[in-house]
Amino acid sequence: MKHDEKRAYLRISIDSEMHYRLVDSTEFYSARCSSLSGSGISFIAAQSIDEGKAIEINITPQNTITPAFTAFVEVVRVTKLAADEYEIATTIKTIKG
Repeated sequence: MKHDEKRAYLRISIDSEMHYRLVDSTEFYSARCSSLSGSGISFIAAQSIDEGKAIEINITPQNTITPAFTAFVEVVRVTKLAADEYEIATTIKTIKG
């Protein structure tokens, strides 16, 4: 596996359902987590989120080997992929178990 030398952590591609909410909201949205690293999480969502926004992410993998976790992240990049489809890149600020 080749590791991009510019990255501090290895990025792992995954395809897992997840839920997220803006930290100032109680409403959760569904999305697809596309990659994880030691410093960030990327996911595909139906809604755009403004860069700089703080969000809470909950990921519960379907296998029992990988534990569920909650992370508080900051949006660093949003890329429109198609109508109602956005790739959201975030940096991890805190992880809860």
